[in-house]
Amino acid sequence: MNPQRDQILKELGLGPQWRLRQASADDAKAPAAPAAAPAVEVAGTAVPSRRRAAPATETAAPAAGAVDARNLDWDGLATAVAECRACGLCAARKQAVLGVGGRQADWLFVGEAPGAEEDERGEPFVGQAGKLLDSMLAAIGLKRGENVYIANSVKCRPPNNRTPEPAETAACWPYLERQIELLQPKLIVALGRPAAQTLLQREVKIGAVRGQQFDYKGIPLIVTYHPAYLLRNLPDKARAWEDLCFARRIVGS
Repeated sequence: MNPQRDQILKELGLGPQWRLRQASADDAKAPAAPAAAPAVEVAGTAVPSRRRAAPATETAAPAAGAVDARNLDWDGLATAVAECRACGLCAARKQAVLGVGGRQADWLFVGEAPGAEEDERGEPFVGQAGKLLDSMLAAIGLKRGENVYIANSVKCRPPNNRTPEPAETAACWPYLERQIELLQPKLIVALGRPAAQTLLQREVKIGAVRGQQFDYKGIPLIVTYHPAYLLRNLPDKARAWEDLCFARRIVGS
């Protein structure tokens, strides 16, 4: 029992449903978890998704005028994102938000774009949605900054927190792609539809793709709801909990 964690979950309206049960004898009688969906090839040749892929040695050359992040290390990537002028979002931002967490983290969570508080502080998921994400992580034994990296598909805040436009997402894609290459996480969790569509490179509906395991260049990838959506749609928190348990099974295997 962790009283502090339980109090945080209670304040956020999650209650005990976010507790991760220890395996028991009864679990052996429970129905088996749904089989993972066949790996879906994303942005390259698929390799076995339960094996950590070696860092990519080749990346397709960027289109004319696009950002070239292929050979950047972490420091170079941070500088490039901070100075980026690849789309119009740079005009109104206070600061670009690269991401936060360990640079050898096993877990990568990808959201949509920074909001007002993130733009102020330069860190993703620091508002109410961020508090909920931290509680979700705590419920499965994870903690921000410890074996977890959190990033967004778009690194600058869109005006009025609107959904990023396709051109803006495309302009930022080389940065996220390079982050994944440098991290080589054991699992990618796409938080919400925009992040899922960026990573899967196709139109998706969360209800249709959650509960499935996809493949991103040999790295398992799953899709779940964005914490901001869960704050507005409380009944779907139970489904998000199922997705987190599914994620732990993938990493544990």
